[in-house]
Amino acid sequence: MRTTGAIASVVRCFMIMNDDVRPMEEAWEPGLSKNITFIVTKDCQLACKYCYLVGKNSKERMTFDVAKKSIDYILGNRDLFPERSVEFDFIGGEPLMEIGLIGRICDYVKKQMYELEHPWFNSYRFCFATNGLLYSTPAVQEFVSKNHTHLSIEITIDGTRAKHDLNRVYKDGRGSYDDVVANIPLWLEQFPNCGTKVTISHADLPYVYESVIHLYSLGIKVVNINVVFEDVWEDGDDEIFEKQLMMLADEMIDNEWYKDCVCSFFVENLGKPLDPAVNNDNWCGSGKMLSIDAAGNFYPCTRFAQYSLREKKCITVGDCYNGIDSNRLRPFLTLDRTTQSPQECIDCEVASGCAWCQGENYDAADTPTIYQRSTAICKMHKARVRANNYYWNKLYNKLEQEGKSKELESMKKSLNTDLC
Repeated sequence: MRTTGAIASVVRCFMIMNDDVRPMEEAWEPGLSKNITFIVTKDCQLACKYCYLVGKNSKERMTFDVAKKSIDYILGNRDLFPERSVEFDFIGGEPLMEIGLIGRICDYVKKQMYELEHPWFNSYRFCFATNGLLYSTPAVQEFVSKNHTHLSIEITIDGTRAKHDLNRVYKDGRGSYDDVVANIPLWLEQFPNCGTKVTISHADLPYVYESVIHLYSLGIKVVNINVVFEDVWEDGDDEIFEKQLMMLADEMIDNEWYKDCVCSFFVENLGKPLDPAVNNDNWCGSGKMLSIDAAGNFYPCTRFAQYSLREKKCITVGDCYNGIDSNRLRPFLTLDRTTQSPQECIDCEVASGCAWCQGENYDAADTPTIYQRSTAICKMHKARVRANNYYWNKLYNKLEQEGKSKELESMKKSLNTDLC
């Protein structure tokens, strides 16, 4: 017969597995958490035309043993992972195709963090970017229910049916819009504050304005949107892009979408010069993140895994059997803006907010170096800055005029009261 203490231990473990234990304190540090990514599969139901994962396949699937060994190494080496918060990110391919495996991994992570009294037990998240096709299935919904308070799930929907189905297609060429949008109401009911991720390439530039507004109309209030980093841009694309963003700015301000909705293209401090002595951070988190593939290899980020690279060989920084190789990791920790940017980028008058992807820098470089910054999106960034300036000037002017109108109305009411 079990003792009372043993029964209490079993109950406690059950509560941990079912996410019924709430964190004792919310120690989350935005932007300072450790990101650990499990590439659970390289398979996907879709064949998106702009996808940077050029080596997707149905053969490479992570085993629980590899995941377990990786977790044991990570949780057992706190000196190498000193962050107070952690994001366990699950990607593919399409990660929800491996929801059974992910469930086992998450259960093991929670159990080990609790038993080791690891500080991450009070501040962790399980994160997903998914195509949404499997979201309403019983297995996924069981996982969501079990882990809801520690989940961040982003369903990718590109906008209108025309834009979405232009790129996000099944392997037989059929569009996936209808199948994805059918799961949006359930997702928003469970995660009303989560956003979607929209990707823009050359072909779908004319759909940007109407697509963002369409997503708002579906009830999605946060639209994270970016242009692809690859060199796909043609002459005149920046002009189309700027026009689309200015149309979007007019719609958001004139019809007051800005009060409840967010579009990541419009950022107040975008497009300013950067002092290299003060603003010299690396945009990308390569080296500070850790990505793990099916073989147990460690990467500075997922974009350095072989299935993400067109031209170059993958770069590993260790594996789950031998741990992190500090010598192979060290070059990534030295990366900053000036070590990889050409002089025109350092001197650029609208440098702030101009992003880059470290993996794309490496893949597009003339030699196998991580110290050559790709500038393929230069003209697109400048177009965005011009539209962003238009947005904020118009919004400030609107708010100023509304303020003056309210002040005038107040003065009139006061005058009428005095006359009476």
